[in-house]
Amino acid sequence: MESGQDVEARSGAAEDESMTTTLIRPTRRPRPLDENDRPHGPLLFMTVGALGVVFGDIGTSPLYSLQTVFASGVVTTDREDVFGVVSMVIWTITLIVSFKYVFLVMRADNEGEGGILALVHLLREKLRNSRRLAGVALAMGMVGAALFYGDSVITPAISVMSAFEGLVVVNSTFETLVLPLSIVILTGLFLIQRWGTDTVGKMFGPVMTLWFVLLAALGLPWVLQDPEILLAISPTYALTFVLTRPLVAVVALGAVVLTITGAEALYADMGHFGAKPIRTGWFFLVFPALALNYLGQGGMLLVHPEFADNPFFRMAPAWATLPLVVLATVATVIASQAVISGAYSVSRQATRLGLLPRLAVKHTSKEEGGQIYIGSINWLLYVGVMTLIAVFQSSTALASAYGLAVTGTLLLTTLLFLVLAHYVWRVQPWKIGVVVVLVLALEAVFFGANMLKLFHGGWIPLVIAALVVTVMTTWRSGSAIIKRERAHIEGPLEDFIADVHAAEIPRVEGLAVFPHPDSLTTPLALRQNVAFNRVMHSNVVIVSIVNENVPHVRHVDRASVHDLGYADDGIFHITYRVGFNDSQDVPKALIWAQSKAPELDLDPDEARYFLSSLRLGRADVASLRTWRKALFLWLAGAAANRTAVFHLPPERTIVVGGQLEI
Repeated sequence: MESGQDVEARSGAAEDESMTTTLIRPTRRPRPLDENDRPHGPLLFMTVGALGVVFGDIGTSPLYSLQTVFASGVVTTDREDVFGVVSMVIWTITLIVSFKYVFLVMRADNEGEGGILALVHLLREKLRNSRRLAGVALAMGMVGAALFYGDSVITPAISVMSAFEGLVVVNSTFETLVLPLSIVILTGLFLIQRWGTDTVGKMFGPVMTLWFVLLAALGLPWVLQDPEILLAISPTYALTFVLTRPLVAVVALGAVVLTITGAEALYADMGHFGAKPIRTGWFFLVFPALALNYLGQGGMLLVHPEFADNPFFRMAPAWATLPLVVLATVATVIASQAVISGAYSVSRQATRLGLLPRLAVKHTSKEEGGQIYIGSINWLLYVGVMTLIAVFQSSTALASAYGLAVTGTLLLTTLLFLVLAHYVWRVQPWKIGVVVVLVLALEAVFFGANMLKLFHGGWIPLVIAALVVTVMTTWRSGSAIIKRERAHIEGPLEDFIADVHAAEIPRVEGLAVFPHPDSLTTPLALRQNVAFNRVMHSNVVIVSIVNENVPHVRHVDRASVHDLGYADDGIFHITYRVGFNDSQDVPKALIWAQSKAPELDLDPDEARYFLSSLRLGRADVASLRTWRKALFLWLAGAAANRTAVFHLPPERTIVVGGQLEI
């Protein structure tokens, strides 16, 4: 039976975080996943799967983006404004999504994985000789991840509300149903997260395929009715609009950026499907469907300016509006699911980077390691979403808060990519200059345009990001202090073994396993157990989990057994290497180590597990500011139970430790 849980809870994950540092460098870099280890299958099958997960967010942007542009009251439905706006939309999608993400950024994969924190992992690995630059990359990644949390709160609220607002087109009296229906659907969505998306996820691809076909079908008749709108494909209309009406164009840009919400998902979800299916789905279906839909909305507004109140649902015939609302609701739920799942992945990667305390991660699929559920993150997102719905009460009002989260993440991803291109890939300066002019400058303009909405809801993602960054920096600083003090308390392992010999400590039968960050210092649980019980097990195994800078490590390369020079004493050390998307399973480490060293008796079913723990207290020392110290101690107390994190059997696990004041 597990004991000492109060000690473990108070100790927090500070000492656990040291478990995941790379204090022990591998003798050789473990071989990353090859093509046989990665998700694979027929291109068509993988492309349809990508449609259901990768493109959900950007695919539902037509619901509210142009509506937000014309709802400002500054942009009119005159021919010049409509052509200018549609042209900006087409070229924003082309430059930011097609050129930047699909053509360029998706080349910067970290062993097949994408996303801003995966990019930070990659940069830290490549920039080991430049600690300052690696530190800057980590800081940018923290801010980008923090902004993503803001996006994860706003996307479900704005997407689902915009879908139900289509009911108002059917009958204006339905307006009172928008909020309650949105709350019911979103509550149900967050409630089912604990069961995972394995079964429902199989339906996402076909549904989103139908959705994109419908987007094209809605836009095509209006394009055919007024083919002149096709001229908006020329970038000259966007440039003319910006040059002749700069103030109006800036206001429009603040909403046009909503057409590329979810662009980061193309990069973040690379590991699930690979680059080729994502590129195939984008160029053969998603991009053409979005372009046709936006062109169709523009053509319709030229004929019916009064439809600017909700141009997306106005495109459909009256008889099709209600079915369209139903399908749009399903599509927005899928989009919300994708961003919520993304928040889980970002949280786990942040934990592995030492930016967050350990979290209770539940794997919801036996086949797909990336399908996880984190309850604490789920309910924090839910509270945030419900708060936004209660405060803003419409997708148009909430759109003001959306832009800064999107543009901030876009900017940071581009900057990190350019750092990689310049310092690691040694790309020619003129090529980097092209990206700066075509992409970075455009994203900077978008960011500036959205800053105008700072006091009209734009502050929300910035506040969320500031809170997340504060948590991350506090946890990182506090963990460093605990790690330093803990090493002092533990003392060298070599000296401890010498003391055990000198004291002639008796040995008892059995296998004792001590999760510990390295082979240099003594596991605190081992030291305390000998001090109190005056005995030591005949076989002692120290297991160090080492997080490699790759998403996954092949099973055959994970475990290695080290002779510490204490083999005669029955003391062994196992290094268990995992990627940042792998599970930290200590019993499995014993199984794989046994395969490498059959002469050892490392039966995980017979082992007794000893977790080291420190009870943290507050002292009058200048380690952290008072408020940060209080925050760190609260985070440490709220950290997940390490017995679950390391997959230890509770009935054969005991927690042993001591006291530390900071």
